[in-house]
Amino acid sequence: MALAPPLSVSKPRKQTAISLMLRRISQHRWVYLFMLPSLILTALFTLYPIFASFYFSLFQWSGFTSDAYYIGLQNYQEVVPDKQFWNAFEHSFIFMLSSVPIKLSLALGIAILLNDRALRLAPIFRTMFFVPVVTTTAIVGIVMTFIMSPFNGPINTIMLDLGLIARPIDFLGDPKIALFSVVGVEIWKWLGNPMIYWLAALQTIPASLYEAAEVDGANWWRKFAFITLPLLKPFAIVIVLITAVGTLNVFALVQTMTGGGPYFASEVMEVYIYRTAFGAANSMTLPRLGYASAAAAFFGVSVMFLATIQIFAARWANRERAGLAAAETQLGDS
Repeated sequence: MALAPPLSVSKPRKQTAISLMLRRISQHRWVYLFMLPSLILTALFTLYPIFASFYFSLFQWSGFTSDAYYIGLQNYQEVVPDKQFWNAFEHSFIFMLSSVPIKLSLALGIAILLNDRALRLAPIFRTMFFVPVVTTTAIVGIVMTFIMSPFNGPINTIMLDLGLIARPIDFLGDPKIALFSVVGVEIWKWLGNPMIYWLAALQTIPASLYEAAEVDGANWWRKFAFITLPLLKPFAIVIVLITAVGTLNVFALVQTMTGGGPYFASEVMEVYIYRTAFGAANSMTLPRLGYASAAAAFFGVSVMFLATIQIFAARWANRERAGLAAAETQLGDS
């Protein structure tokens, strides 16, 4: 007896990833429409320059003529042994390592003070600390050159009047302290950013935990060490990395205050790239856009490495926050 063929079961057609993506775009078309201007600007002024830099790094080109000669990886081979390149590279990370710990520590202390509900003027102080952040960096740099000037600058004048120094200090003209003088201004300028980050993190900590600790007789230090710091840990690593990457972008401040001088003592990578690409008048160098693009590619990979760490850190922080939220919910249920 012959067996009957199996009945064909109709299965729903599997939707491909492309069809799902198109459906999502269609469902949220107004969102993408409003995002379109920002996406276009990002593509023109961020994505295109990144890819163009890698392309131009393969050419010997001044950037001011139509004569561009393909030389392959020769620019990269020339960058690697360049002492001035590594000098600027080192200064960039010295700048970051000098600025970030001080900035984050001060910002955390200020955030803890401003997070106190008993401080009625907290909104005013928050605004005062955040005003330098929204002030144009170039203007801050120019004003600070006058404030730190050894010729009747307010800082030198005050210290001379108080008898703290015997003669004016050339903050921006001394190769030993020029870079750290700019670091001090950068800390003051951007202190408001990590302060806001810390405030946002502190406000996620339930007040009931502090109240319970006070009932148990815990002092301020114990509450800080056993409640504040552990609960800030998921946020801290992300804040540190965001601040570190941002501190590497100090072109406007360094260029307006020192121009990388004196004797390249405060030259960071962005100033080096600018000087090499456009041949600044005070550097006596010819424009080399291709070579500068190769240097920028090296530096970009370093920053990209930090950004990659930031991505993994953000994922870890999200898992930590989810675990804390689950533990808090379980504690509330019990």
